[in-house]
Amino acid sequence: MPDTPVRYVRVKTEGVPFAPAVRAYGNVGIIGIATPPANPPADFLAPNVPTLFTDVNEARRIATGPLGDAIATALVQEPGPSEVWGVRLAQANTYDDALAKMGTVNVQLVLFAGTALSVTTPTGGQPTPTPAIVKLAEHVDAPVADGMERIGVAMLAKGASDPAVVVGSLVSERMVYVAHKSNEDVAAAVAGTIAGYEPHVSLLLKKVKVSSDPFSAQELVKLNGSEGPDTGGPAGKGVNWLVDPPLIPGAGVYLGEGYTGSPGDKKYIDIVRTVDDITFRLKARLIGTIGNLRISRSGLRGLVAEMETVLEPLRRAEVIEEYEIVIPILALLDKPQRTPLEDRLVQDAQTERAAEAMVRVDYAGAIHRINITLKFD
Repeated sequence: MPDTPVRYVRVKTEGVPFAPAVRAYGNVGIIGIATPPANPPADFLAPNVPTLFTDVNEARRIATGPLGDAIATALVQEPGPSEVWGVRLAQANTYDDALAKMGTVNVQLVLFAGTALSVTTPTGGQPTPTPAIVKLAEHVDAPVADGMERIGVAMLAKGASDPAVVVGSLVSERMVYVAHKSNEDVAAAVAGTIAGYEPHVSLLLKKVKVSSDPFSAQELVKLNGSEGPDTGGPAGKGVNWLVDPPLIPGAGVYLGEGYTGSPGDKKYIDIVRTVDDITFRLKARLIGTIGNLRISRSGLRGLVAEMETVLEPLRRAEVIEEYEIVIPILALLDKPQRTPLEDRLVQDAQTERAAEAMVRVDYAGAIHRINITLKFD
């Protein structure tokens, strides 16, 4: 067909299509002491300056000491973190400034390098947990901006097997505690391991690249509690441990469970991470509807469609089993005849310009125990 200079419909494409923000899930932040050598390099890490690390040798060169060792330990995990950030303490036992600086960095897992959780009880006083770990728990539990939610990771002292050290404010679904018998920075190793997996993946029996001696059966009962030999799921007291399971071929150290520090709340790490992930996805998707969609049948159906674009791919990927979206005002708008009270509810919603939506998500966690009855006839 010959070209013609006459165009009856003209379309000029401009701008960039809207794409919702994406939340990272595998970034680790480590705070700790770095001790300059006698002749420190010119670029030795300055105090309270968040710095991105990608190389093990570089970490030990410019952050010599517990901080550099912890960063190196996190980096060598397989699968490992997407990013590792380090913040050097200006002085020992001064944590607030370093935590404030780390609060500005997009990380999802935070820890103090070379710092073990223990409890000291002065004569006639109350049990006092390690101050740095208390500060860490307060940091991860504090309100944050959208997408900046995070989890703290802490190790118990080497060989400790008493979960009673997790007391008071340390009991939190945003804390992960690990018991071990290692000379390495287990908190950094476990944080690196967690960061290597997508949020919905259970951390049970995931490999951790450290060396650690095994716990005895009595120590495991103390850590985890008693479990029925034939039925039931994990017991759990909010503290994980390292193990070398005899049923897994070869030698290696693995996480013995995937608990958070709050066994009575969100018990497993993957639940907290998945809730954070889905919450941010919904917020990032729906921010484009604010000021655009109307409180009308078409507008609220558009709101449902926006939420479905987030949840349906997760259902197909088997991250979630199913979901349900309910918008009460939409149900009222769809009614052929409404009562005076229902008319008032619709009018109030349109006047206040606020729509309430309820989303139910069915999250099916991974199997943590298998109970088999083997019968011979």
